[in-house]
Amino acid sequence: MSLAFKWLTHDFAVAGQIGPGDLAQAVAAGFRSVINNRPDFEGGPAQPTSQAIQDAASVAGVAYAFLPVRSGYQDPTQVTEMHELLERLPKPVLAFCRSGARSATLYYTARGLAQR
Repeated sequence: MSLAFKWLTHDFAVAGQIGPGDLAQAVAAGFRSVINNRPDFEGGPAQPTSQAIQDAASVAGVAYAFLPVRSGYQDPTQVTEMHELLERLPKPVLAFCRSGARSATLYYTARGLAQR
């Protein structure tokens, strides 16, 4: 199965839940960083843990950050942390959550901080 993602800008894309096996495809697609915005076990015990994805990211040679955000709500601290991740992580960046929508909202909100 192919890794499905959507570009929001030339250096940032979002995806639904990915697993450890998707990291090699992410690297092949040119991503240099991955941000996980989905809390562990939000989707139940079958959901890959952050640690499992981080381990696979390390093997694949891609930077990894875990910024878990609840669906439907991002607090100001999380927005600031996303902004900081976007400033320091190598680009292009792939962020994921359950569907990609939460990561997109967080991205656009964090980007608004940069424009102030």
